[in-house]
Amino acid sequence: MADHYDDLQASYGRCLRAGGFIERFYEIFLASHADIAPMFEKTDFRQQQIALRRGISIAISHAAGMAMVQRSVKEMGQVHSRKGRTPVRPSLYGYWIDSLVAAVREFDPEANPALLERWRKGMGMVVASFTEQY
Repeated sequence: MADHYDDLQASYGRCLRAGGFIERFYEIFLASHADIAPMFEKTDFRQQQIALRRGISIAISHAAGMAMVQRSVKEMGQVHSRKGRTPVRPSLYGYWIDSLVAAVREFDPEANPALLERWRKGMGMVVASFTEQY
């Protein structure tokens, strides 16, 4: 039976309803490694927050194996590949996942170790796709 990651969808919804989730993620993420903040120096964070909000939804759907998001995942991976307009070294993706999990822990009142591990597993799938494209 396929894993649809409904638990992540529900958790993500709780995080967004709490307000400030995406902003807090970026606070954690930008402070997580010295190489990350400089990558965002010229970033329009209003646009970036919209992109991340959509990107997390796509990543959850990708983990669930939904074919309709494969094109979007490929496009996001190309953007972050070494030849893309915003290259991201694969070694930095762990900080992204850690930061996301930390933000979920803060914002989802139902977060527990099992759910946070599911977040790691689900987001690890999109990171693996990006790393392959790097």
